[in-house]
Amino acid sequence: MTPHSPILNDEALRHLCGHIHLTWNTLTRDLCDALSAARDSKVEHGSAADAWPLYLSPREDMEAVRSKLAANLSPAAFAHLSLRVLPPDWRAVTDHGLLYLPGKYVVPGGRFNEMHGWDSHFIVLGLLRSGRLDLARSMVDQQLYQIEHYGTILNANRTYFLTRSHPPFLGRTILEVYRATGDMEWLRASLPLLEKYYFYWSVPPHQIPSLGLSRYCDFGEGPAPEVESSEKDANGRTHYERVADFLRTLPPEDAAPFLASDGTLTDHAWRSDRSMRESGFDPGFRFGPLDLDTLNYLPVCLNTLLWRMEIDIAAIRKITGATNTRDVWLERAFQRRQHIDQLLWDETGGVYSDYHLGSGRRSGFLFATTFWPLWAGLASRSQAAAVAANLHHFETPGGIQTGPVETGCQWDGPFGWAPLTLMAVQGLHRYGYREESRRIAVNFVRMVEFEFRRTGHIFEKYDTVRLTSEVSDLLKFGYPTNETGFGWTNAAVLELLHLLDVDVFCG
Repeated sequence: MTPHSPILNDEALRHLCGHIHLTWNTLTRDLCDALSAARDSKVEHGSAADAWPLYLSPREDMEAVRSKLAANLSPAAFAHLSLRVLPPDWRAVTDHGLLYLPGKYVVPGGRFNEMHGWDSHFIVLGLLRSGRLDLARSMVDQQLYQIEHYGTILNANRTYFLTRSHPPFLGRTILEVYRATGDMEWLRASLPLLEKYYFYWSVPPHQIPSLGLSRYCDFGEGPAPEVESSEKDANGRTHYERVADFLRTLPPEDAAPFLASDGTLTDHAWRSDRSMRESGFDPGFRFGPLDLDTLNYLPVCLNTLLWRMEIDIAAIRKITGATNTRDVWLERAFQRRQHIDQLLWDETGGVYSDYHLGSGRRSGFLFATTFWPLWAGLASRSQAAAVAANLHHFETPGGIQTGPVETGCQWDGPFGWAPLTLMAVQGLHRYGYREESRRIAVNFVRMVEFEFRRTGHIFEKYDTVRLTSEVSDLLKFGYPTNETGFGWTNAAVLELLHLLDVDVFCG
């Protein structure tokens, strides 16, 4: 323990971190875990005797995969898998199942028993802190496999996620693994797929060419299957039924874009609801009521990540000697930064704010992604100072809340999430706000440790005002549970302790 963190207890932290290091094994999935990974509590399934679907890309060798699975599973487990090839139009899949990945990966935990997109970035950071280099690199390899075989890094490797991606951290993740391993050939081989992933986000319908920035945009239609099946309240009402009920309380002119005359959601609302899930922030009120206007927003988070990816691709090209187009990537980053400053930076308010296409104005909705340009190194010194001056809107006794507005959604106040706290801390630290970053880091770790001591679990989210993991009573929309595991919280704790110079490695 260092003098910087006197209120963190050595023995308690050793216990917490020992649990985290062991939990990576519990959360890891490999071919020998194919049946347990295929099981999915988020969708309806037949009887216990029915086999679980496992889908393969048409580019994959079915017989080779069949042989691998047969060699890694017991005969009984193998018999409970139904191997299938994805049809040419994968949107026609109704019997949803797991998408095949050839190597090891780590799942977030709880109901999230598959490899999730932006969760994986933070999990990789945690694995590297735990000395699990091979598993960290395998995580990236599975994401690269997804780009090659499924067209993008998916929200997660289930068929109902084939219509969308997740916040794009891949450039950062690749460079973190490269710095830990020094494997130049691996880095060089990753570059073409990283660039392919970038173009998923930088062409329409994700990009708005006239404005030079991108939005979240799911390619599916209608309700998300996993939401309809599993996100129900104590009375059995689905999330969408609760959404419709809420819309009926609004003035008719406010509800009209989202609620059709027959009482169901409009096509725009369905697409926006799905696109909100591509953002990872599901649900909230940041992109309109219950995020049902997501398609009309250019978000700070996404465009910050794309700027960072442009810088990272230029850096990888320099490291690998593939410098022929490096200046092109730097120019893209320069242009995006200009567009971000013009459209997303609120000089008067001193925050970064999402831009609404319909009104042609920034939303003004205070949200913790205002710290992301600091995390990325995109903000100027004066912009960082202005954001830091607004810290009081976000800082709570347990770290960083998503924002000061409470709506009954898990991605609004008073809830705090490990990645948002971590990125705010790292952003403030980058620009010299060391006292603030340390204070927030200590408070978040202390809250997680206290709740771990009280419950024996690490959770996906916390009430950072009341300092508790008991959040269900405050949640009106989405799923009412607080999942345990939990991949990105585990990782954030290890990263924050590293920033605090606290050595509690127990691997």
